[in-house]
This record gives sequence, structure tokens and C-alpha cells, in this order.
Amino acid sequence: MLFGLVDRSTSATSLKGALDRSVERSRGIADRVSKASVQNGDGFALEAKAGTAVANANPVNLEDEMTALADEQIRFLATSRLLEKTYASLRTAIKGGGNG
Repeated sequence: MLFGLVDRSTSATSLKGALDRSVERSRGIADRVSKASVQNGDGFALEAKAGTAVANANPVNLEDEMTALADEQIRFLATSRLLEKTYASLRTAIKGGGNG
């Protein structure tokens, strides 16, 4: 088997990396939204006592975060479709093209 064939002949590795980064960005957005949706910043934490640091020192704009999440979903979908087409073209090349 030829190792590195996919890396040298396609952009699959960079597309897979882009998908991984997109997932991480989506997780970050989801984390910020979930913490903003509960008053104490973490659904499993006890309420902050009087005199302690405020949990929402940096308030989250839910509208901006949801817009960012929608944008990230579109990017993920587009990247996944590009990766799918890359693999399809690689399969076609391995099979010998569309001549038969």
C-alpha cells in the first residue's frame, strides 16, 4: 500500500483538520451559551455566595453566540461536503476513471 498517497494527491488532511477545528469552535460556543443560560455560570455548581466573584463577569450575548453557531454549522457542512467530494474523486481515480 502506498502510504501518504491521500496526503500528496488531495486536500483531505487539511479538510479533516478544518472539521476538527470547527467542532472545537462549536463546543466553545455551546459552552458559552450553556453557561449564559444558567445564572450561576455552571449548571452543576452551587450558587455563588455573597462576597464572592460574580459568575457572569463577562456577560455573553446570546444572539451573537447563536449567530456564530449557525455560521460554524454552515462552514462545517461545506467542509464536510468538500471532503466527501475529495474522497469520491480519489475513489474514481483508483477505480480507473469513469470510462466503463
